[in-house]
Amino acid sequence: MGFARTCSVALVGVEGVVVEVQADLEPGVAAFTLVGLPDKSLIESRERVRAAVVNSGAEWPQKKLTVGLSPASVPKGGSGFDLAVACAVLGAAERLDPRELTDLMMIGELGLDGRVRPVRGVLPAVLAAADAGYRQVVVPEQTVAEASLVPGISVLGVRTLRQLIAVLADEPVPDEEDPRDEGRPDPSLAGLVVPGTGVGAGLPPGDHTPDLADVAGQHSARRALEVAAAGRHHIFFKGPPGAGKTMLAERLPGLLPPLSPKESLEVTAVHSVAGTLPPGQPLVHRPPYCAPHHSATMASLVGGGTGLPRPGAVSLAHHGVLFVDEAAECSPRVLDALRQPLESGHVVVARAAGMMRMPARILLALAANPCPCGRHGTTGGGCECRPSTIRRYRARLSGPLMDRVDLRIAVQPVARAELIALGRGAETTAAVAERVRTARERAAARFAGTPWHTNSEVPGHELRTRWQVHPGALAQAERDLECGLLTARGLDRVLRVAWTAADLVGRDRPTREDVNWALELRTGVLTAAGGVGDRHETATARPPHEQR
Repeated sequence: MGFARTCSVALVGVEGVVVEVQADLEPGVAAFTLVGLPDKSLIESRERVRAAVVNSGAEWPQKKLTVGLSPASVPKGGSGFDLAVACAVLGAAERLDPRELTDLMMIGELGLDGRVRPVRGVLPAVLAAADAGYRQVVVPEQTVAEASLVPGISVLGVRTLRQLIAVLADEPVPDEEDPRDEGRPDPSLAGLVVPGTGVGAGLPPGDHTPDLADVAGQHSARRALEVAAAGRHHIFFKGPPGAGKTMLAERLPGLLPPLSPKESLEVTAVHSVAGTLPPGQPLVHRPPYCAPHHSATMASLVGGGTGLPRPGAVSLAHHGVLFVDEAAECSPRVLDALRQPLESGHVVVARAAGMMRMPARILLALAANPCPCGRHGTTGGGCECRPSTIRRYRARLSGPLMDRVDLRIAVQPVARAELIALGRGAETTAAVAERVRTARERAAARFAGTPWHTNSEVPGHELRTRWQVHPGALAQAERDLECGLLTARGLDRVLRVAWTAADLVGRDRPTREDVNWALELRTGVLTAAGGVGDRHETATARPPHEQR
C-alpha cells in the first residue's frame, strides 16, 4: 500500500481554493478512480496523466489507484490539476519521496508527451496558495513571470514532467528543447486564451493611447470627461450621430492614472482567469477599457456561462472604463443589471453549479442618440420620429440606472469653424491627465486613514457631516431636492462631483459655483450665477473657473 499527497488550487470565479490531491495505491485489479467532484475536463486527466508519466520514462503502477481531491464539496474543473495528480501518483508508487511533495503547490496541464502546458488563472491560484501559507509553487515555465508577481513565494518553472521528477528526486535535470529557441511557434500558449475572446480583450491595445487633442470642439464634454476621470464619476453622452460621443469615451482611459500595485494584481488576476491576458504581459499597469456591443447578453456583461460563471465585461473593466455605446439599443433588463455593481463595486453571480463574487469597480460611460433616427433637437435635422416613439426610446434607459450616473452631457454637432481649427489650442491627453493626477492626489490626502480613495466612493453621510461645503453652497440643490427634481442619492452624487470640481481648481472645499456646476452636469439645466434666477435647459455647462 502506498500513499502520497500534494496540493493544487481550484478557481471559483477569480478566487482560489486550496485543494489537497491525495493518491492511494492498493493491491487489486489495475484501475484509476478520480473522486472529489471533478468536471468533464478533470475526469479526462486520467488518460493525460497516465500517458505523460509513461512517456516521461516513469513506470505506471499496475494496482488499484484512487486519487481524491479534497475538499470534496468544492466543484473542481479544468486541466490545472494534472501536474499535482501525476506527482501524487508517483509519490504513492515511491518513485518520488512523498515527504518532498507535502508542502508543494502544483499548477499545470500535462500533454501526452509529458510537456507541462500553461493554464489560465495562475496569478489568483498563487495568491490563494500564499494566503494559505504555502511558500513553494511549481508552475509551467511560460507562467513563471505571472506567478512571481506574488511576494514571498518561491516559484519553480518546469518545461516537462521529466524535469520535475529529476528536481524532486535530486537527479540531473535533463535539457528539454524549447520551440521558441528554434523560431517555431509554441502551441502550448493556446491554453492561455479562451477561444472567441481575442488576445487582450478589455485591455488597451499596445502603447497607443488616443489623444484628446483629436477631438474638435466639445469644450463642455471635454471638461466633463476630466471631472469623470478625476473623481471616477459615471458619465452619459447624449447627442446625434457623428458628434463625437465615441471619440470622447475612447479617450477616457488615457486620462486615468496608472494602476497601483494592488489594483494591477486585481486586474491581472481577472484577465488571467478570463483568458484575455496577452502572452508576455504578466502584469497589467494601465486601466482596462471594455466596450461590448449593444447586443451583449446578461451573461456576457455581468458574468455567467455554463457550469461555474466566468467573468463578464464589468469584471474585465475592473478599475477601468466600461463603455456602452448605443445604450438605448441595449436590452433594458441587461442594462439594469449594472445597477448593483455600480453601487457595490462587485457582482455576485449565482448559478446552480455555484455562486461567486467578482470585482467590478468600474467607471461607466454611456452614449445614446436622442431618438431612433438620431436627429431630434438638431438644427435642420428633420427628425420624423413621433413623440411617443421618442419617449419609449428614452425610457429604455431606466430612471434607477440614470440616477446612478453623475454626469449627463448633451453633445452637439461640431461647428465648421471648430472642425477646421482642429489642433489649434486643443489640450492633449497628457496635459489633462496631469490635472487629473493632481486632483486625485488632493482627494487621496483628504481621505488618508479612510477606506476611500476617490470622491465617488465616499458615502453621502460622510460628505454632509465630515467634509462640509461652504455655507450656503447647497441652496439650489436643496430647493431641487424639495421640489422632487433631485433624489437623496442624486444630492449625494452632486456633492461628490462638487468636491471633484474643487479638487481640479485647488480649492479646500466646494463653493456655491462648484455645487451649481455639479447640478448642471447632472441635470443639463443651467443655474444662474450664485444659484439665483431662472433655470433653463442648455446643451453646455461651464466649469467653475469660467463662471467667475
